[in-house]
Amino acid sequence: MSTHFPTENTAMPLPNPFSTSPVLLGGENRSGTTLLSIVLDSHLDLVVGPEIDFLEPPDLGPHILRAIDLLAAGDSRVAGMTKTTVDPFWYDGAHFVVQCRRFGLDFDDIRGLVSKVMVEMGEDIVSFAARCRLINEIGELRRARSGAQRWGLKLQRKITRTDDFARLWPRAHFVHIVRDGRDVAASHLKTVPDWGYRTVAAAARGWLEVVSRPHRIAPPGRYLEVRYEDLVSSPRPTLARILDHLGLPWDEAVLRHAEYEHVLFEQPHGHPAAEAAGKPLHRGSIGRYVRDLTRAQVEEFEQIAESELSRLGYLSVPSLPGNA
Repeated sequence: MSTHFPTENTAMPLPNPFSTSPVLLGGENRSGTTLLSIVLDSHLDLVVGPEIDFLEPPDLGPHILRAIDLLAAGDSRVAGMTKTTVDPFWYDGAHFVVQCRRFGLDFDDIRGLVSKVMVEMGEDIVSFAARCRLINEIGELRRARSGAQRWGLKLQRKITRTDDFARLWPRAHFVHIVRDGRDVAASHLKTVPDWGYRTVAAAARGWLEVVSRPHRIAPPGRYLEVRYEDLVSSPRPTLARILDHLGLPWDEAVLRHAEYEHVLFEQPHGHPAAEAAGKPLHRGSIGRYVRDLTRAQVEEFEQIAESELSRLGYLSVPSLPGNA
């Protein structure tokens, strides 16, 4: 489950940095990114959207426009919006549109923004800069309509590219939520076996890929690493730290996210975290690896990922009792 990006030299300075100040959230899949996005979306001054995968396919603009037509027509090629029901060729475009609708945009909104960016950038939204420009337009539209001070979006595993996003968004703040990798592995193997990691070794390598790089390459003062376990165990101080990082005042609403309306609750589309994210913060998923993984699986994960497990404080507690 590696992270793929358009092939271009993004080490060079990118043109026309945006003047906007988004809140960009990221983390490994099944680490609490959806929960954090919903919690922060409850804040009066924030409007936070879902993950919108904007780095695939190569010709993003025309692909989105055609996907809108197919979805509007109820075409069978985009029915059900799962990887098993949607024509693989159209999945990326259709998923982009569905996620934008979860963020509160309609077909005409998406069509208008895509067309605008294609004209102004003079391309089919192929380059990294053009793709980010489209996301910026989407975020700014939602911010203006909601009256919020800032908009946010889930980068998910793309948080590994914090340095590139930081160059285009020099006023962005990044929040990286990390979770005990052993619990992440258990969640993949037990909860999302249809698309998640299939082996403990793959989960360990994937988790390492996401947690080991961002904190080393992120711009000083603009990146915050937060543990999922702290969010659900000590929500008030953890969220206060996040809001302080974002320069936003405290809002009690972030402690009552389940009481508010969020588009994800209304349009879950089979999202594996939708039900859990709709409940008050709780500790129930901490340490699930103890019951869901065997001792051999835990030891295999720890062998591969010991350095980052230790850095993040996950090996400071005794190992689980035998459950072979």
